[in-house]
Amino acid sequence: MIINMKITTAICLTLFVFQNLLSQIVEAQSNVNVGNKEVHSTTIVNFNNMGNQITRFDSLAAALDAHDGEIAVFDGVYYLYGTSYDCGYEWGNKSSSFCGFKVYSSEDLINWSDKGFLFDAKTTLWQTRCNGSTYGCYRPHVIYNQSSKLYVLWINVYDNVVGYRVFTSKYPAGPFLEQANPKLVVNNDAPVAGLNNGDHDTFVDDDGTAYLAFTDWRTKGTIVIEKLTPDYLTGTGKYVKDISKGNTEAPSLFKRNGIYYLLYSDPNCGYCAGTGTSYRSAMSPLGPWSEEIKISSNSCGGQPSFVSVIKNGSDILFLYGSDLWNHGAKNEALANYFWAPLSFSGDGSINPIICQDTLNISEHFTLKSKVNSSVSINPTRLDGFVTSCDIRDSLQRSQSFVATSSGILTQVSFTTFKSGYPDSGLNISIYKANDLNQPTGKPLFSDLIPADSMGWAPKSIFISPVIYVTAGKRYAIVLKSTASVGCFGFEYTASNLVSGGVAHFSSDCGKIFIPEKNKMLMFQTFIKR
Repeated sequence: MIINMKITTAICLTLFVFQNLLSQIVEAQSNVNVGNKEVHSTTIVNFNNMGNQITRFDSLAAALDAHDGEIAVFDGVYYLYGTSYDCGYEWGNKSSSFCGFKVYSSEDLINWSDKGFLFDAKTTLWQTRCNGSTYGCYRPHVIYNQSSKLYVLWINVYDNVVGYRVFTSKYPAGPFLEQANPKLVVNNDAPVAGLNNGDHDTFVDDDGTAYLAFTDWRTKGTIVIEKLTPDYLTGTGKYVKDISKGNTEAPSLFKRNGIYYLLYSDPNCGYCAGTGTSYRSAMSPLGPWSEEIKISSNSCGGQPSFVSVIKNGSDILFLYGSDLWNHGAKNEALANYFWAPLSFSGDGSINPIICQDTLNISEHFTLKSKVNSSVSINPTRLDGFVTSCDIRDSLQRSQSFVATSSGILTQVSFTTFKSGYPDSGLNISIYKANDLNQPTGKPLFSDLIPADSMGWAPKSIFISPVIYVTAGKRYAIVLKSTASVGCFGFEYTASNLVSGGVAHFSSDCGKIFIPEKNKMLMFQTFIKR
């Protein structure tokens, strides 16, 4: 995507404009006044019209990097918690570092702000607990304790007996401080650092009582629920086990109209990309629980992660989330999300999940939140951006643009990432382009971005050409690398969003560039007159 900006004020202003436009393309929102009531309509986009997973971005045009967690709602603000993979964490790779747990906030489920890490995981202690030489640390879940006025975080670890560590904070985005190791009845005599207890969910009932639903690996993946103490920091010893028959994981516990529901991954597997979702119901969190009912055979291409209960007056939305894992690939920072409301039959049973490309939340729920009035919505731009990674060796990418004004091209950004472990950097160059929008002649500017300065999650890389461009003339951004392993990636959309911009690729080291119809790479240009 291209934006030619005439910079007559601070660059930060132009970046703000870009941020708002980006959020419109990924997901759309609009406001309609009905009498004196403002109805907020939100359309969530999970896949583009080609069926490809779309990337969700934060306010700085970086891909959301929070996985296997949840969306929680506190004081009308939505918080997306999850495990980060941007630093290169790779399950089973003993040399990879643990990246930590991230949190993003939003007032509308569309525009997300990066709030940073829940705690500092770069320390030697946390690397020893969670890096690639261990089984890892996953699944941050946060609940609020009305009595203590503290937010309580549970994470899944594999360096102790119980399989979890617990933290508290005065704020939903942290920083969180670790508390004493919790105790649970199940597997309390198991070996230290074994595969004891796994994926979990935290749940607070209407009376303030909290529960932990979790996976028992010692029974090959059955689900257990244990009641927590009033401070939510450990178990009480009151529990029910063997709720599922085994080979399951990733439970989500919630309540609707007096009925308790437990969703889970069925079957379980590491980084499943298309496992099923099943559920059981009960009149109490400690059961007895009903027989299993499957509501999706492939969780819309992912693995079930959470069900968020979003309340707004008399309206309640039960938002189902599925992690669209990157097929167990080395770079799970590219994993995306499927979000959709659950629907229920008259008898309280959950209807089968429909894997919709796009859905309007207002059809299920009147979502009211603050909206930036400066955003101008274009609801036709719902294709979204998807990732691809092939820049290396002889394969190069090019994106042309037409300068909308004459002046100094002060900055160019390109949304990119690395996957695997490239043994060379990424070269970004600016060329003049011919009438076919192909780069021509010698580069006007070139910069080499070191591979070790880039992450695994897509984000904008900025270069400063400081070259003169002429209004109406064509130019091209060319990306190449001599890397023989790994690759550098890009974000693209199947729609040509701006006239005059054409994407090309070359498989012969830049000798011939071949156009790609209806494709535009994500980038920005900043022109100062």
